[in-house]
Amino acid sequence: MLWKKPAFRWIHNVMKQLNTEIACIKLGRVNVITVSSPELSIEFLKKHDSVIASRPDVSSARLVSNGYLSPSLSPSGNQWTKMRRVLVSEVLTNDVFRLLHAKRLEEADHLMITDAIKNVRKYHDQEIEKRMEMWKLGLKSEDNDILGILINLKNSQNRPLLSIREIKAVILEMMLATIDNPSNAVEWTMAEMINQPDILAKACEELDRVIGKNRLVQESDLWKLNYVKACLKESFRIHPVSPFTLPHISSKNIVMGGYFIPKGSHVVLSRPGLGRNPRIWDEPLRFKPERHIVDEVSNVSLVDHDLRILSFSTGRRGCPAIELGSTTTTMLLARLIQGFSWKQPLDTSTIDLAESKHDLSLAKPLIAHAVPRLDSQIYLQHV
Repeated sequence: MLWKKPAFRWIHNVMKQLNTEIACIKLGRVNVITVSSPELSIEFLKKHDSVIASRPDVSSARLVSNGYLSPSLSPSGNQWTKMRRVLVSEVLTNDVFRLLHAKRLEEADHLMITDAIKNVRKYHDQEIEKRMEMWKLGLKSEDNDILGILINLKNSQNRPLLSIREIKAVILEMMLATIDNPSNAVEWTMAEMINQPDILAKACEELDRVIGKNRLVQESDLWKLNYVKACLKESFRIHPVSPFTLPHISSKNIVMGGYFIPKGSHVVLSRPGLGRNPRIWDEPLRFKPERHIVDEVSNVSLVDHDLRILSFSTGRRGCPAIELGSTTTTMLLARLIQGFSWKQPLDTSTIDLAESKHDLSLAKPLIAHAVPRLDSQIYLQHV
């Protein structure tokens, strides 16, 4: 595999050639089980979730997670349980979601898409240290954001629950996930829609009908925007942000769908394998949002409970921020569609939808021609 890079394309090609939805690839002494069947995925993540809930202990994951201080990459144990509980019970609750509504709205009103990763890494540590010192000196007294909540969590002895290293690790993990996933999904969605003007027109029509042209879309409107959400869900299906889920490690020998899975196996679910599975999807490579709309009444969710699409995963290792991720991503797409008319650049007839040689992102960053479609006063109100 060393010369067959990227490895995920080689793995998917092997599975396609063998016409199989489950494969075992031997990497040294490790069995890597790759799955592209929704039925088997449900068995793995729901029926046997507790057996494969841990992560492998590898140096790269240890480095990224600052010594397994943040939850996503950490093997099961006390630290993972602690940090997962902090996220689910303290940070990603409905109360905190409502508390941060104004801040999300402020970001939506001042939308600027940039390569934020560099800035995050540059200012991340010093900003957290600065804020902790402000709390220590009494210069801040209100938990009005996630960092403030984390700083002020107390244990049963009324001492800080989290160390500064734990706070830095979990904040970095959350920020990287929030930056990368929505931007990738929206970029692919816009590229597909610009190439199919009829789909873009339907999304605009829905926004005009539900919201009108006298104000910008708000979070409270999103539940009514089924077609916009269907476009986004279709992008998650065809163009996932990563080729596989993070690996689940089997804690004992198990049998899945008649297949023997040895203890210590690394189980990964193929996101494109599921989303582009021709057994499940008609015309799997065609961008067709209508496939996700059951009727005029049912709400379109970005989560597929049958695991035909892996937008946020599920189970013990599923994303704990589904509501935040869904809202942020849908809001970003809705604002872009409502606020501007989009076309290909004048010197091109179509957007190139080729994938990068290295990952599942666009090979060429999306460049499009945008023209304001609302009255100028609408934009000025939010400057």
